[in-house]
Amino acid sequence: MGSVRKASAWLGLVEDSDERYYDDEYAEDAETSDAWVTDPRVRVASDSAQEQGRRIATVSPDGFRDARGIGELFRDGVPVIVNLTSMEPADAKRVVDFAAGLTFGLRGSIERVANRVFLLTPADTQIVSGEPAGRPQDGFFNQS
Repeated sequence: MGSVRKASAWLGLVEDSDERYYDDEYAEDAETSDAWVTDPRVRVASDSAQEQGRRIATVSPDGFRDARGIGELFRDGVPVIVNLTSMEPADAKRVVDFAAGLTFGLRGSIERVANRVFLLTPADTQIVSGEPAGRPQDGFFNQS
């Protein structure tokens, strides 16, 4: 695989030969939640989460014209998960370029979460990995 293809696969713009599949039932359950009252393409947590500063938006744009909504949420300090799986590759590339410029201009960060899914975090947001800090890297703790 060439370096351009690898970079395109990493950005999620082309199909990766190692693509992992997920459980379709989980995706259906997530979409039927009653907690989301906004546009079905934009999901923001409830008002109580907003008061505590714990909101995250999930956006599944149909085209580049939806990039403005991503920018407005991010500009308001809301971390945004952008799901580009339903977009054409050319439009998805434009949205990724827009998101990269947006995060650079507002001193945030962009991180690839999955194939064609990105997390945009504002400058004041810290991303914590799922790995415990004190766990040894080589396996079990040796007590001897």
